[in-house]
Amino acid sequence: MKKVRVFIERASDGSFSAYMPDDNGLDYGVIGTGYSASEAIADIKLAYQGMKKHYEDKGKYFEEVDMIFSYDVISFLTYYSDKFTFAGLEKITGVSAAQLSQYVQGYRNPSKKTAEKIQRGLHAFAEDLSQVHFV
Repeated sequence: MKKVRVFIERASDGSFSAYMPDDNGLDYGVIGTGYSASEAIADIKLAYQGMKKHYEDKGKYFEEVDMIFSYDVISFLTYYSDKFTFAGLEKITGVSAAQLSQYVQGYRNPSKKTAEKIQRGLHAFAEDLSQVHFV
């Protein structure tokens, strides 16, 4: 099954969108929206199922995909805010809790360098967690 990126972004009005970029080589596209990233993800999955049904009804081939969700920094922080505190993320990423909070509140936007720093910290943390085994 083909893996396709789906971008999750927070709009200026606080809503979220989930969409497939045009470079995925599919002859269809779907989008989702919602008041949270979770709602946007659920909506794009619903739209995907609707598109699949539409193709089936027309007797057309439908290429199924595995959606890989990618976030902008602000959307990631908002989506996972009930799982990570900013203080905890500061320890993981090296970016101050105050700075992370300012991103979510819309006072600042992270630079590319800061976004990469956050991503590296999260990936290193995930790698550490993947080594955990309980006895």
